[in-house]
Amino acid sequence: MISWFQALMPKDEGFYDLFERHAETLSAGAKALRRLLDGGDGVAEFAAEIKRQEHAADLIAREVLLAVRRTFITPFDRGDIRDLISVMDDTIDQMHQTAKATQIYEIRTFDPPMQRIGDIIVEAASRTVKALPLLRAMAKNASKINAFAEEMMLIEDAADGIYDQGIRELFRAHRVSDPMAYVTGAEIYGHLEKVVDGFEDVANRMSSIVIEHV
Repeated sequence: MISWFQALMPKDEGFYDLFERHAETLSAGAKALRRLLDGGDGVAEFAAEIKRQEHAADLIAREVLLAVRRTFITPFDRGDIRDLISVMDDTIDQMHQTAKATQIYEIRTFDPPMQRIGDIIVEAASRTVKALPLLRAMAKNASKINAFAEEMMLIEDAADGIYDQGIRELFRAHRVSDPMAYVTGAEIYGHLEKVVDGFEDVANRMSSIVIEHV
């Protein structure tokens, strides 16, 4: 009876707007991160841009969590809403952690595998921006959302392969001559890998929502 009553009640559709706004910050952050990985004098500028996007994303995430508490009927389960915005926010947080590490260690040059992972991050962000609106009609778009999750799994697998290659090359290049360069480089690789993992988590959370609610 309760579920039947909830189905008839008007739902607050503003959550979809907030998810999509957050996805745009992910995309902007991803593009800034890729530019940062080109190195040189622009590193500090793009690190600052990532920080701005991370702050904007935090504000949106906070707005979502407040809306969950004050909205009577949500478009889908409150826990799923919290989980989705949390994994989205964790993803841009990892972009920010990457940028912070470059500033702490004063890194201005980046290995080609790092840049290739950056390309993957931009692609993952672009696909996420396109996929989030599918939740507005999740029953109709269930197959597309599930396909998106499968695509992101393949993207994450590709990034893992590049990560392994990059760590191996980094170790070979610096294990004797400059161990600190290995340590700092490995930290950058670790953050980049977590960014990609974050996008896969977003896709998996979306797929889970479809399974639970369609």
